[in-house]
This record gives sequence, structure tokens and C-alpha cells, in this order.
Amino acid sequence: MLLTPDNKLKKLIVIGDRVLIKPLKPNEKTASGLYLPPGIQEKEKVYQGYIIKAGPGYVIPMPAEDEAWKGEEEKIKYVPLQAKEGDLAIFLASGATEVIYEGDKYFIVPQGAILMLEREEDM
Repeated sequence: MLLTPDNKLKKLIVIGDRVLIKPLKPNEKTASGLYLPPGIQEKEKVYQGYIIKAGPGYVIPMPAEDEAWKGEEEKIKYVPLQAKEGDLAIFLASGATEVIYEGDKYFIVPQGAILMLEREEDM
């Protein structure tokens, strides 16, 4: 598969309750006017960015018995995440892991470190 700017993230798989976030620049604000002032960002280590990919969610423990007739996809079940691709996330830097992929900076953040989401669709 040839990687282009449009599909370079398609081969990434986010695991469990984590999301991949593309951070916004410190003073950048959203179309709805939401932004964090620099003093808050520096003091509290709170960042914001758009969710690029989301993991499947929290794994639900399954009973110990193994039934041979069940397929692999039926054995693992997840509680889905509240965070979805395209949401603007306000998150704690202390829970985030910074990564560089294909020259761009991203954060891998567990859902528990996300303080608030902004979603464009009507609620």
C-alpha cells in the first residue's frame, strides 16, 4: 500500500481505551470559540487536540468456559469509548504519551485522562 498524506494513519491500530490525538497549537481555538489560555496550559498541563483514531474500548471479561463453536470475534467484547474520531478533546498531559509519527506530533491518551469533549453534531 502506497502511503499518502490522506491514508498514512490508516495502518495504525489504537489499542483498548486509548485515543490518538493531533494536538492544536497553544493559542489555536476551535470554530465554536473554545480555547485554553496559555497560563492555564502551562500551569495545569492541560492540552487540546482532535481525536484522529480511537481504540475499541474497555474489554469485558468473558466466562472461563471455551466453546469451540464460537468464532474469535465473538469471544472478545468491548464497552465502547465515549470519545469518537473527530471530537475535540481537552486532556491532561500527565496521562498522555507523546509520539512522533511520519514527522507529526501526536498524543496517545487513555480515555480516563480526557476531561472534556466537543462534538460538532447535535446532542
